[in-house]
Amino acid sequence: MSWWLTTPSWYKPPSQSSLRYLFYGIMLGFSFSLTSTSLALFFQARRRQRLAAKDQFEPRPIELRSDEVLKGVTGLIGNTPLIRINSLSNALGVEILGKAEFLNPGGSVKDRVALRMIDDAETVGLLHPYTGSRIFEGTVGSTGISIATIARARGYDVTIIMPDDVADEKEKALHALGADIERVRPASINHAGRNFDSKPYQNVARQRALEFGRDFSSDRLHLVQAPSSMVVSTSGDEENSDDLMNKPRGFFADQFENRSNHDAHYDGTGPEIWRQTNGSVNAFVSGAGTGGTVAGVGRFLKSMNEQIIVAISDPEGSGLYNKIKYGVMFDSKESEGTKRRHQVDTVVEGIGINRLTDNISLALPIVDDAFRITDVEAVAMSRYLVQHDGLFLGSSSACNLLACIKLARKMEWKEGQTIVTILCDSGNRHYSKFWNDEYLEKAGIPIDPELVTQLLSSS
Repeated sequence: MSWWLTTPSWYKPPSQSSLRYLFYGIMLGFSFSLTSTSLALFFQARRRQRLAAKDQFEPRPIELRSDEVLKGVTGLIGNTPLIRINSLSNALGVEILGKAEFLNPGGSVKDRVALRMIDDAETVGLLHPYTGSRIFEGTVGSTGISIATIARARGYDVTIIMPDDVADEKEKALHALGADIERVRPASINHAGRNFDSKPYQNVARQRALEFGRDFSSDRLHLVQAPSSMVVSTSGDEENSDDLMNKPRGFFADQFENRSNHDAHYDGTGPEIWRQTNGSVNAFVSGAGTGGTVAGVGRFLKSMNEQIIVAISDPEGSGLYNKIKYGVMFDSKESEGTKRRHQVDTVVEGIGINRLTDNISLALPIVDDAFRITDVEAVAMSRYLVQHDGLFLGSSSACNLLACIKLARKMEWKEGQTIVTILCDSGNRHYSKFWNDEYLEKAGIPIDPELVTQLLSSS
């Protein structure tokens, strides 16, 4: 018999109790090892969270005011949340963030501008509340709605001059706010591409402000000195300053040239974005109508970090894309006889222009890039956002987000870089045109959300 089959005389088999203790020892050792590993992983995760928290502001969707009770409708303006556009961010591998300006009480980003223009005018004595004064402005709608909202709260009357092809919803909102409305036909440009006057409704608004003082036939018309191209007219005794101060005034706000437009975003929107992102912004994208948003936000962000890319989203027919890319403010689509509309030839409202305003001039030195957005792309993006994110946005917001995709693709970003844009207004101001399938069909603009899907999936 082999030796390993022979039991040594000294060997004694373990007792049952000894085997049980051995088993307990093995199980306790395994449990201790498992528990130690789990605790180590837990504390490592907590440490990573604490380190990350050092560089983050305390999360909050909307900043709470210290007094917690707002004084009137103007207290609701600003401090809008910055929201992640999940479908686009997940598909691109970057953070696409939208400043939810449609949550302002007047429904758009223009609330900031209207409030700042009126505040500044009151500060320097150009306007005095509850004196029967009237504010005049030329606008495609959103600025007028914002001015009417704030003016009612401050005791002013409002007259809005607007193009005759703007969506009907904007006119209805202005009527509801008690504004007087005058519609005019915008002038176009000549065959050579020279822009004689693409914003005649501004000229009409200026003229109405001048005429306001003449309505008081018993008094002499006076023009109060005002900066930029703003107009302030009144009537009364020139030698009696108190009389002039208490008389009704006609005030032409002039959002296109008014520096308050830029300042509203340089002092408000820009710092909010910087705080909300903890300074981790790689790019800012915005459309431009007056130019105040891209100039104010862009200049503030560049002052904090000059490496931040500032880009413009420009609709069809607007000249800003060519101005940024080629130095020429002209789009061949705007030639006479080629346009569907007599204003900037696009279904998009609120952005796009064919002249340089003072506010756009402030933006040009800091704008790094521009992206042309077609009507088809803008419509596709709006429908895609509803389907995938539940976001019901207006035409300019759709343009901005489409430009974010193009920027991310151009830069080949896919490692969590942050692109911030403006969600200017909601879709409820665009039912009759941009969100009207029949209107789009007649205009020859197809509705194809898959266009965005293809753009996201393309290399």
